[in-house]
Amino acid sequence: MAEEFSKGDHVTWKSHGSEAEGTVQREITSDTEAAGRTVRASEDDPQYEVKSDKSGKTAVHKPGALEKD
Repeated sequence: MAEEFSKGDHVTWKSHGSEAEGTVQREITSDTEAAGRTVRASEDDPQYEVKSDKSGKTAVHKPGALEKD
């Protein structure tokens, strides 16, 4: 089972060959628009919107792509 994250958790993820870090903004558990795209998510398969510390932009990642600091 993938790790669960909460709003405010500081996380890292791989981005374009390097490691990025940021903060979880919200858990997405239904199909929605986020970070400029349609996100397919459900209660059983959530995704997380994160805000990059470096760029300030948001992105959406599956739990397996994120790691808690």
